[in-house]
Amino acid sequence: MRKNKGKTNTTEKEFVFEYKAGRNRCVLKVPLQFPVQENVSDLHGRLMLLHKIPCFVENELKSRLLAFIERETLEDYDRDAEAALQRLTNGEVDINKLTNSWAKAYTETTLEHARPEEPSWDEDFADVYHELIHSPASETLLNLEHNYYVSVSELISERDMELKKLQERQAVEMDKVMQELGKTLTDHDVNTVAAQHFDAQQVLENKWASELKQVTGIQKQEYQEWVIKLHQDLHNPNNSTINEEIKVQSGQLAEAGEMGARLFEEQRQLEESFTIHLGAQLKTMHNLRLVRANVLDFCKHRRHGSGGAKLRRLQTALSLYSVSLCGLVLLVDNRVNSYSGIKRDFATVSKECTDFHFPRLSEQLEVVQQVVLYARAQRSSKHREQPEMPRNGSSDDKSKNLERNSSNILPGEFYITRHSNLSEVHIVFHLCVDDNMRSGNLTARDPAIMGLRNILKVCCTHDITTITIPLLLVHDMSEEMTIPWCLKRAELVFKCVKGFMMEMASWDGGISRTVQFLVPQSISEEMFYQLSNMLPQIFRVSSTLTLTSKR
Repeated sequence: MRKNKGKTNTTEKEFVFEYKAGRNRCVLKVPLQFPVQENVSDLHGRLMLLHKIPCFVENELKSRLLAFIERETLEDYDRDAEAALQRLTNGEVDINKLTNSWAKAYTETTLEHARPEEPSWDEDFADVYHELIHSPASETLLNLEHNYYVSVSELISERDMELKKLQERQAVEMDKVMQELGKTLTDHDVNTVAAQHFDAQQVLENKWASELKQVTGIQKQEYQEWVIKLHQDLHNPNNSTINEEIKVQSGQLAEAGEMGARLFEEQRQLEESFTIHLGAQLKTMHNLRLVRANVLDFCKHRRHGSGGAKLRRLQTALSLYSVSLCGLVLLVDNRVNSYSGIKRDFATVSKECTDFHFPRLSEQLEVVQQVVLYARAQRSSKHREQPEMPRNGSSDDKSKNLERNSSNILPGEFYITRHSNLSEVHIVFHLCVDDNMRSGNLTARDPAIMGLRNILKVCCTHDITTITIPLLLVHDMSEEMTIPWCLKRAELVFKCVKGFMMEMASWDGGISRTVQFLVPQSISEEMFYQLSNMLPQIFRVSSTLTLTSKR
């Protein structure tokens, strides 16, 4: 039953239902409030249960109840309509205002009067890029992106060199000041010099940040305009300059690939691959990889594009607007910024190459911060509306922490950033973890483990078919991470991810995916192969069959 928002007063009417149970004649009388806001089936079920109505009159009761509600509701509508017409006849309502409101409501709710949706620039550019990257012009695009990357890298090298020279001069100056401390200079003088050094570094960093922002902005605009022009020229068969340009730049990219081939072979990662089948009846094949590498290796571009780097860059570009996206789980703290730790390293890598399709990382993080604040405000308002319930100490600590830092996220929560300028990744899941990750008592109900489950669910609903997960839930090894600690943590993550992957069949219908388990670069080869032997013991690894013919 549709709610009548303009009707505030309610009326009570009595529903009467008569039936016979053997020789007894029974009468059911129920007062109902009109307009009826609840579901008729639910109301019918409660009447059957509360008044112990016999089952043989169940259908008749439901039909009578439905007919009564419809009849009385129509009478109320008719009565309201008559009253509205009477007010109109008496001149109590402005006819012009009423007709204007009707016309506005009709045009806003009727499809034939709706304004056609105007395609956005991002959608048009995405379609054009997707068409070009799957055409012979793909190598031209990659070569142009590589040239932009080299120019930004050179600018970053100049910045780092200038900052290094400034720090060296400041170190020499500070040494001289410290030598004169207590003789001609005081602590106040040392603090003044240190403040001057800090201000000088800030001015220089801000200058280079502004220049980098300007250069990348110009590159993005030039690139998008050039892609649109290239698309238009390729559809013009009389244009021969574009075809010649493709050939020339294609040769340059191939030459660069030959120069860096040996470098790529020297930096090959240590990895093992497995094929598994999961599912009770309808089995789904998945690919698993165990990789020993730095987590940022999946994001960095090589300055001299080797053959392998060229193929990875092409594969990433081909699948940018597809249903086969690649994701990476990055373990971060509870602050949504890029000022320290792995977050700063990742931000540095993302700045080495201009993102021609998505906003800069800093802009995406600003949006995330606003969403976090809005979500916290919504949760706080709902919490205040609910009655007080007894909570344990950990919940109280979390609520107090949220009140103090409403812009922070909790362990197990994550935020997502999109990228087109990384080597092998389109999506980065920034999963919040705490110091509990270094403990040896992690359980399957830990927020970080549940965060992995939610990440895999997002992968199923958003066409992310390749996901890289830190197997030990840490990016760097430390002294307390012994061999038993690593084996216990790896077994927990393997088993939990296996359970989550089996849930995927109910989430996406059973789509084949690739899950990469990443271990830190500093782990020993012996430990790596122990983990490699553990994986087929937990997952069902496909075995090969050798067929021989009898002679």
